[in-house]
Amino acid sequence: MNTHSHERDHPGVLVRDSVAPDSIVVEAADGYRIKGFAWRHPEARPADSPVVIVNAATSVRCRYYSRFAAFLFGEGFDVLTYDYRGIGESRPVTLRGFDAGWIDWGSLDFDAMLRYAERTYSGQPIQVVAHSVGGLLIGLSNSNHLIRRVFTVGAQYAYWPDYAAKARLQMLAKWHIAMPAFTLLSGYFPGKKLDWLEDTPKGIVRDWVLSRKRFEDTWRGDAAARYPQKQDLVKRFTNLTAPTLAVHITDDDFGTEPAVRRLLSYFTNSPRTMVKISPESIAEPAIGHFGFFNSRYEQKLWRMPSDWLRFGKMPERWSADVPA
Repeated sequence: MNTHSHERDHPGVLVRDSVAPDSIVVEAADGYRIKGFAWRHPEARPADSPVVIVNAATSVRCRYYSRFAAFLFGEGFDVLTYDYRGIGESRPVTLRGFDAGWIDWGSLDFDAMLRYAERTYSGQPIQVVAHSVGGLLIGLSNSNHLIRRVFTVGAQYAYWPDYAAKARLQMLAKWHIAMPAFTLLSGYFPGKKLDWLEDTPKGIVRDWVLSRKRFEDTWRGDAAARYPQKQDLVKRFTNLTAPTLAVHITDDDFGTEPAVRRLLSYFTNSPRTMVKISPESIAEPAIGHFGFFNSRYEQKLWRMPSDWLRFGKMPERWSADVPA
């Protein structure tokens, strides 16, 4: 593994990092090639040394989580990051007309990563860190029974009434009106050109805009035809038996407490605990939806996932409860 240095810290940009991972290519069940990176210790690992898969947020490149992955690597974990189909390293030649959705990201892409981890890191416990929609994808994988422990941050599926009240109208205008309009014009969402995260497949935009109170509620039109077994897919959430520690950031306009609880309610066989973290609790003016994985919070926040993933240790500094 080589070393290098990167200085910027922003969604979609490789953050400051002292360790260069190896590139990986993983083939999904439908043949699509998912690309990502592996931080792997060269020496043989003890049987109880976990491998951690990092699930990114919607339209955020896996490179954004590189500094966090390097931190976990330094803590003794092997780590895998990857881009969902249509994003970053896994982008096709053209996105125009490329119709990938959240269900593809979960049932195909994340599922492929779980199977890859099972094969490549044989015998090592598989853990998952999931940001935003990455938590939803855990439930959609047919292989989620392989997971031993889960840590999520702001995990939800963008049901708009759950958005923070103070920002809801602005978020609706941006993500539910402007985003689909730009997508209709371009055949995909040109997020990079607009400096709104990454370019994104039209199917993801459709899923975001059409989010319902219950994820399994039937969609209309082409969306319904594309996923006729959507309600059956949701049954996969119950296959996750790994304990979950879910973080709710109090100034996260997407991952509000109702949004986090809404998603957690699907994982009925996972022992779930939710922790609330406010910016004031770490003497910061803001954290927001993306801040947790920003390298400036390494000293203040990253010990929590390390302790949870390694030992199942609950944080003592913040209040926690068990979602109904």
